[in-house]
Amino acid sequence: MITIEWLYVIAGLLAGAMATWALTALFYHKGYSKKSRELLEKKQKSDEEARVIVGQAVKEGEDRKREILLTVKEEVHKAKLELERDVRERRHDLTRERQRIDQKETVLDRRAQSLEDREQNFKDKEAELQTKEYELAEIDARKRVELERIAGLTVQDAREIVLDAAENEYRYDLSLLYKRMEDEAKASAAAKARDIVVTTIQRYASDYVSEATVSVVTLPNEEMKGRIIGREGRNIRTIEQLTGVDLIIDDTPEAVILSSFDPIRREIARISIEKLVQDGRIHPTRIEEMVRKASMEVENSIREAGEQVVFDTNVTGIPQEIVHMLGRLKYRTSYGQNVLQHAVEVSRIAGMLAAELDLDVNAAKKAGLLHDLGKAVDFEMDGSHVQLGGEIARRYKLDPVTINSIESHHGDVEPETPIASLVSAADAISAARPGARRENIETYIKRIEKLEEIAQSIPGVEKTYAVQAGREIRVIVEPDSVSDEEMPLLVREICKKIEQELNFPGQIKVNMIRESRYSDFAK
Repeated sequence: MITIEWLYVIAGLLAGAMATWALTALFYHKGYSKKSRELLEKKQKSDEEARVIVGQAVKEGEDRKREILLTVKEEVHKAKLELERDVRERRHDLTRERQRIDQKETVLDRRAQSLEDREQNFKDKEAELQTKEYELAEIDARKRVELERIAGLTVQDAREIVLDAAENEYRYDLSLLYKRMEDEAKASAAAKARDIVVTTIQRYASDYVSEATVSVVTLPNEEMKGRIIGREGRNIRTIEQLTGVDLIIDDTPEAVILSSFDPIRREIARISIEKLVQDGRIHPTRIEEMVRKASMEVENSIREAGEQVVFDTNVTGIPQEIVHMLGRLKYRTSYGQNVLQHAVEVSRIAGMLAAELDLDVNAAKKAGLLHDLGKAVDFEMDGSHVQLGGEIARRYKLDPVTINSIESHHGDVEPETPIASLVSAADAISAARPGARRENIETYIKRIEKLEEIAQSIPGVEKTYAVQAGREIRVIVEPDSVSDEEMPLLVREICKKIEQELNFPGQIKVNMIRESRYSDFAK
């Protein structure tokens, strides 16, 4: 490695060589002179001094080099000692770690051996237990065979005897439990339900107008009857043929009765005859024209009625075809109650009930409005209005809640949503309100007799009385045959039979009475 001292030496030598070369050239050029000799001597002297300086520099460089080498050796020696010390410490740590690992391996080996011994013990015990189980099973089988032989009964027969005895023994407890549960449910739910229903009925109040299933056309005079009949009855035959309605012309003064199962046809015939009477010209051609105009008028009325109820109830999402079917309910009655008005009322009551219970009000109103949709076509197609309504709802892809509400509002299927139950309740409220519906005396008597017959068929019932127009039945039981604890079960059984065998609007209260009287004489 070239140090600074050596650079100084080399620079001095180069300077001396260049001066010697310059002086030599000068001597040759101008010749030797005295001044030149002096310069040469000075130059030689300078060279001698330069050599002395170079020698001193070399000596100092060697000394410096030796010092540096000694310093480096000392540092290397120190680093070596530190490295050896670290290696010894690391080796010592590794030795201790290996000893600790060896100890852990020894402990684990001991534990593994202990677990193997325990596992072997468990296997031995398991085999012993299985052997004992087989022995106990054989002993149990022999005992069962011996017991059956001694008792003369099979296990199944004995089980049936025990179950029968338990049923007879705990029937009283079951009756008490059922009565207590029923009382608790009534205490918690009756007040709330009564409050909701009463509030809803009070919020919705509407007038009822009973409608007859037979239309009557008033005539200005008796002479008009003959004109309606026509020569050889051709006018009346034309009216009946075009409208499909039977005209009853009897002794009723100044009136013609129209009879038909189809209320729309009956309405078309009524409008046609009224127009013919007002016009005064009654002949087959004129009858055809008036029937055509009446049909168009009824069709427009149906469409407007459907659109109006949808607007009044604020129900959305109903296809136009179903809106038209709703309009047909305007001319449909049930026990004298207009079905379209009934549908609107059920829609509003169901919506109010849903609002009280924090349910979907729009869905409840829609299901209530469409619950009797099948009555629009039940006089044209086979099947109940519940089945027909469900088929129509599926055909036009209505939502499942509405379909289930239509099919379950008379109990034909089980309600799957709370809204379906609300629609059933709203339908019963609308139909059972005073003045909403009416029925003829023969149907009423048959219903009352059937109600008493159902209750009388229950064992232990002594007498039955249907009261309040069939809204309540009072059942008197024999006190010796029926206990107080069995009465709730009998009442529930009677209610189930009434629900299965009778069709009725609203609800029927079953009131069971049991009385024991004892008397004696003091002598």
